Amino acid sequence: MTAYHAEATDTEGKEVLTWEGFGQASRELAEKVVGDGFRPDVIVAVARGGLLLAGSLAYALGVKLADAMNVEFYTDVAETLPDPVLLAPLLDIDSIAGRRVLVADDVADSGRTLRLVMDILLKHGAEVRTAVLYTKPTSVYQVDYVWKDTDAWIVFPWSALPPVEGARPE
Repeated sequence: MTAYHAEATDTEGKEVLTWEGFGQASRELAEKVVGDGFRPDVIVAVARGGLLLAGSLAYALGVKLADAMNVEFYTDVAETLPDPVLLAPLLDIDSIAGRRVLVADDVADSGRTLRLVMDILLKHGAEVRTAVLYTKPTSVYQVDYVWKDTDAWIVFPWSALPPVEGARPE
C-alpha cells in the first residue's frame, strides 16, 4: 500500500496546494466559521488527511479541545474500500454529547467518509459542522465550510513526497 500520492510528480492539470497556500486556506476557513457565528467546543480531525487542517483550525479558532476519528477508505491512488471503515483507537463519543463540534478533513471527494463521521457524531447528540479544504462535484455530502471547489486531482504538501527511506518496516 502506498502512503503518499504517486501522482504528485507530474503536476500538470492538478490542483497543487503549497504549505504557504495551506496556511492561507486554513485561516480563510477559520474566518468563514467565525463569520457564520459557529463557535466549536471541539475540533475533530478525520485522520489522516484532516489532521493538519484540524490543528490549524484549532489554533485559528482558539479551540483547545481536539481529537480524531480514524477512517480508512482510500487504499491507494483512486482505489477505495467498498465503504469507509472506522479504525481504532476510537473517539470517546460520549464526551461530545451536547457539544459544538467542527469536523475537519482535507477533501470531500466522494463525501462518504464525512457522511459516516457525521452520522456517528449527530447520533450521539453533538451539534456538528464540517470544514474541508476542497470539495469535488462527486461528493454526496454537502460541507458547511469549504475553501475551494475542484474536480482536479489535488496534490497536498504533506503527501507530495514518498515516506522517508526506512520510515516503515518492510
